[in-house]
Amino acid sequence: MPTPSSLAEPVEDLRAALGSPWVTIVWNDPVNLMSYVAYVFRSYFGYAAERAERLMRQVHEEGRAVVSTGPREQMEADVQAMHGFGLWATVQASDR
Repeated sequence: MPTPSSLAEPVEDLRAALGSPWVTIVWNDPVNLMSYVAYVFRSYFGYAAERAERLMRQVHEEGRAVVSTGPREQMEADVQAMHGFGLWATVQASDR
């Protein structure tokens, strides 16, 4: 019979095993206009104007916003796309 300590796994290993989603985060920058950021969210992600504006405001006011969630490979592609548009973006494991 396994002991509780033998069943314990590091959180990162468990997250990976369960296929926990990853997120794309867009960060505020001093270069891009707010209207351009909203345009990128509408054109790349296909978000409605209201959602794109809300995310753009979150980037501007809070310094960052989670703009997409999904498998790691897709989030890495989204980050590359954001870089292609000139936005600062990173990928990280979701807290959920």
